[in-house]
Amino acid sequence: MELTVYNIKGEETGKKVVLSDLIAKAEPNDHAIYLDVKQYMANQRQGTHKSKERSEVSGSTRKLGRQKGGGGARRGDINSPLLVGGGRVFGPRPRDYSFKLNKKLKRLARISALAYKLQNDGIKVVDDLQLASHKTKGMVEVMKNLQLSEKKSLIVLLESNNFVSLSSRNLPLIKIVNVSNLNTYDIMNAQNLLFVEASARKLDEMYGQEA
Repeated sequence: MELTVYNIKGEETGKKVVLSDLIAKAEPNDHAIYLDVKQYMANQRQGTHKSKERSEVSGSTRKLGRQKGGGGARRGDINSPLLVGGGRVFGPRPRDYSFKLNKKLKRLARISALAYKLQNDGIKVVDDLQLASHKTKGMVEVMKNLQLSEKKSLIVLLESNNFVSLSSRNLPLIKIVNVSNLNTYDIMNAQNLLFVEASARKLDEMYGQEA
């Protein structure tokens, strides 16, 4: 599949980037996407939640009433989960939410996500993103020229670019990522992907061949 390459003024350059049929004609696997996104979100969790159980609550362990003859149910100490201020039954404890996925499944998920974007014309390629300064208005103008100013966009670079990062950090609809760090969550979370030409060719090298 051929993608037209634009410049930062939104004009066609006459160049094309070819993506392998392994990406362009892939049949998306929804379950693979689900698992990869689930793993990404699980890895973001700190897992530091904690509540005090009965043995950890600060309070007397004195038995509140006698065992029999009180006219009511048996009562233990004031730390009972049944009383206000008592411990919590089976409360949350610190834990690690991360889990493992096979490399082939993660690769399938990313190819599936890219295939969805291609099917919906959600990928654009720009020849370069060399900005004159780090000012936000420069990036705003570029996104307007490419008709992406009102869309949630993921800009994919070959390597870090200080001017691009600084000029877009105040724009809530834009996220910057290197092609080597591209993940399924970011692809699916964006309405459009904007690749620099070099990063698009690198993408084809990474996912355009059989694993």
